[in-house]
Amino acid sequence: MKKTALITGATSGIGRATARALAQNNYQIILCGRREERMSELQKELSELTEVHTLLFDVRDKEKVFEAIASLPSEFSKIDVLINNAGNAHGMDPIQNGNIDDWDAMIDINVKGLLYVSKAIIPGMIEQKSGHIINIGSTAAKEVYPNGNVYCASKHAVDAINQGMRMDLNPHGIRVGAIHPGMVETEFSEVRFKGDTERASKVYQGFQPLKPEDIADIIHFVVSRPYHVNIADLVVMSTAQASSTIVKKVV
Repeated sequence: MKKTALITGATSGIGRATARALAQNNYQIILCGRREERMSELQKELSELTEVHTLLFDVRDKEKVFEAIASLPSEFSKIDVLINNAGNAHGMDPIQNGNIDDWDAMIDINVKGLLYVSKAIIPGMIEQKSGHIINIGSTAAKEVYPNGNVYCASKHAVDAINQGMRMDLNPHGIRVGAIHPGMVETEFSEVRFKGDTERASKVYQGFQPLKPEDIADIIHFVVSRPYHVNIADLVVMSTAQASSTIVKKVV
């Protein structure tokens, strides 16, 4: 019987690559995201490989999260793997110049959104006495860097929630782990710099960053381990990256 994986933020970047990787490895997929056109395109692509269901919602909207997950048809209602991938960075200003709307967006998506989705799915995993939750963090969860303030705080929160979640769900046989990527070439920087594609592209110039597929391969490896194996916390960077601020670039 196929396992079912629910992936938030599935319409781009790591989420989309993970959906493809798991579909290719005999999982049925629940795609969650905000962009309907992209979702439809990905559903059509993956439906040639496996069964796919889509849920259109913003993780910030608590009511929509619970309504969407409650609406799952019976054949998708037993969720074996939850990938809490949805997340964003907005702005890169020193704390005194920070935009409060940016702060709200990062906390609402990266922290509260992760909690809402988890809260909607965990009861089912407890009832079935099995499940695997993967929380996508960041190297920003492990170290703070200049002008990263609130984004780093939100990812530090993901790290703490991951640890607490693993402890609380331990009696129920549910695996919980986090994957913390370094610099991955996605739309991340374009969103952070609010559509400034020139500035965003410079982030990844002069070195070989991680690709979304690199993280997707790792996620598949983690969820495919024997059930007694739980990879609890994993930091992944490209060879050129030594920390959030140290990257070997060829000029």
